Amino acid sequence: MNVIPTPIEGLLVIEPTVFGDERGFFYESFNARRFAELTGVHTQFVQDNHSRSAQGVLRGLHYQVEQAQGKLVRVTSGAVFDVALDLRKSSPTFGQWYGLELSAENKRQLWIPPGFGHGFLVTSTLAEFLYKTTDYYAPAHERCVIWNDPAIGIDWPLAGAPLLSAKDQAGVPLAAAEVFP
Repeated sequence: MNVIPTPIEGLLVIEPTVFGDERGFFYESFNARRFAELTGVHTQFVQDNHSRSAQGVLRGLHYQVEQAQGKLVRVTSGAVFDVALDLRKSSPTFGQWYGLELSAENKRQLWIPPGFGHGFLVTSTLAEFLYKTTDYYAPAHERCVIWNDPAIGIDWPLAGAPLLSAKDQAGVPLAAAEVFP
């Protein structure tokens, strides 16, 4: 496993070691001991989530103001443009975002610590997205920063208007969002 720091403290790209030949491939997608050794993150995951979305679907930027979730995210089919937004007011990178392609082909994962908003745009025909969380889903504490806030300036690789849920359409600008200390 290779861990790549990003320009935002705590946000890490993880590249697994993949063993492959003409028969296919094998890789260990998660090992708690190895994850802690290489990232310095000692956490327990309590929930796994799996979503399937069509091309052009944009989900996010979601977070929970209480029961904040750390997330380890990956794609097992297709590709997405994945984004994490720093919502930690005390962070020198507050309001900054980081994005990268996660795909079944590149097998990369992104560790998103608590204190971040998260979203993704499906760039392939379909994508299956899996993620582990460090706390349980708490709908009463869920919030959403609007995906196209010009103050944030996320450079989504859009081919047209994204497909959004009602919740995502109702997201608020960063300036009006509840954030973390």
